[in-house]
Amino acid sequence: MSRRSDNVTKGVERAPMRSLFYAMGYTQEELERPLIGIVSAHSEIVPGHMHLDKITEAVKAGVRMAGGTPIMVPAIGVCDGIAMGHIGMKYSLPSRELIADSVETMANAHQFDGLVLVPNCDKIVPGMIMGACRLNIPALVCSGGPMMSGLVGGEETSLSKMFEAVGARKAGIIDDEGLLEFEQNTCPGCGSCSGMYTANSMNCLCEAIGIALPGNGTIPAVHSRRIMLAKHAGMAIMNLVEKDIRARDIINEKSIRNALACDMALGCSTNSVLHLLAIAQEAGIDLDLKMFNEVSGTTPNLCHLAPAGPTHMHDLDNAGGVPAVFNELDKKGLIDKSLMTVTGKTVGENIEGVVRKTDAIRPLEDPFSESGGLAILWGNIAPDGCVVKRSAVAPEMLQHTGRARVFNSEEEAIADIYAGKIEDGDVVVICYEGPKGGPGMREMLNPTSALAGMKQDKTVALITDGRFSGASRGASIGHVCPEAAMGGNIGLIEEGDTIEINIPAGTIDVKVSDEELVERRSRFVPQEPKVRSGWLYRYSKMVAPSSKGAVMDEDAL
Repeated sequence: MSRRSDNVTKGVERAPMRSLFYAMGYTQEELERPLIGIVSAHSEIVPGHMHLDKITEAVKAGVRMAGGTPIMVPAIGVCDGIAMGHIGMKYSLPSRELIADSVETMANAHQFDGLVLVPNCDKIVPGMIMGACRLNIPALVCSGGPMMSGLVGGEETSLSKMFEAVGARKAGIIDDEGLLEFEQNTCPGCGSCSGMYTANSMNCLCEAIGIALPGNGTIPAVHSRRIMLAKHAGMAIMNLVEKDIRARDIINEKSIRNALACDMALGCSTNSVLHLLAIAQEAGIDLDLKMFNEVSGTTPNLCHLAPAGPTHMHDLDNAGGVPAVFNELDKKGLIDKSLMTVTGKTVGENIEGVVRKTDAIRPLEDPFSESGGLAILWGNIAPDGCVVKRSAVAPEMLQHTGRARVFNSEEEAIADIYAGKIEDGDVVVICYEGPKGGPGMREMLNPTSALAGMKQDKTVALITDGRFSGASRGASIGHVCPEAAMGGNIGLIEEGDTIEINIPAGTIDVKVSDEELVERRSRFVPQEPKVRSGWLYRYSKMVAPSSKGAVMDEDAL
């Protein structure tokens, strides 16, 4: 059987290529085996990636054990926590497109027969999967695993509490010594931050969608099982190459639906909406926001991991992880067990015999709620939809009516929040932070955490055309579409308007007449993107709306 790598290793015409492999120390025997690209996002700037060199070496060992030749190539990665609250966050979501492009570039330029993707955090995971779907070659994900929780004041903690501590310090609830205790004890070591934030959401959804081995989302970064998992990933890719099982054979409409059910049961980050939409587009799958609500309406929320509750990723792992969640959902027939996964087995075979061990996963008969952890809202503020992490909203904020406090940037909003100018009952509206207007669709963890730290997360709502970190909690409603920079109605909201939010009903409206909105539009001039040069400016010209996953819009070319 011919291989892709024959294009660089076989025949007289390929002698120059082989000479370059020999220059790197590859042997003739290695060039006779399948060439497996190991796309590693190892770096010294992301806690979730600082140990990926060890994960990568374990993957390479597994590939060699199974008869392949592993070849490590790099990928970039932004640490969202370090990038938060300044211009750096504008680069986070756009970096997903660069990662997808680089995976496509490296795999096609060097004709790898298969790929093991070694990411861990936020945009890196979906970016790599998007590239693999685009290529449609054998591929699987092997992440670096979650960080252990920290310990502050005798209680387990994670990054969301660290950001909230800033708000508590601003409000005088804790002092400098208390803030320092959080700084030095919240993040104890390597791994993706330990709550159900975006990184861990996506790593769990990789299992649910079938593109990663069981345990990928929950085995802690520091456990030996993580190294074992990486070795098994290296072996598994060789089986996929041998059987020619490709990325799009696994990622299809049915497996995306499995992922949506898992998403709702776990209470994943709102960013998972953006990323699943983007992955689906690369895989040629028709997915829209209505399907999220459809699945949410029938899928109970079984987990309240940080920031929604006190449990962390190691608790989910101890409870049985994603396979245990799937077995609970299967009681109601909410997953398709017949689908193929990268183990070479079906979903049903992967989860057989796995039981729920602790209440970190609620039983299906006693869920946190009968509907899922995410909700899509529509209304005159968001005709094309917006997203809220319903499971992290206090019951008293599921319905809220309040006075609009309008800001045209995150910086303006955070200044007033820290200054104590936001009153109980208000609705903070942040415009021009969408994919085009930002540009880059920044996460709003600073303002949401400030409100939580100042004890206003149960009295104040926040809506934006930007997005939220998975660490955000409260009535934080993002991805408002169309965004202000595209002429969206969010840009027409004025200071003092009344905003009505009804999460159970799926609605969000500004209480002004249609005639008033038309009059406001007649004098409305959207702001230009805040960055007018470089990669971000190009991105602002080409990016699609958040309702389409904020992917690069080829029609804009």
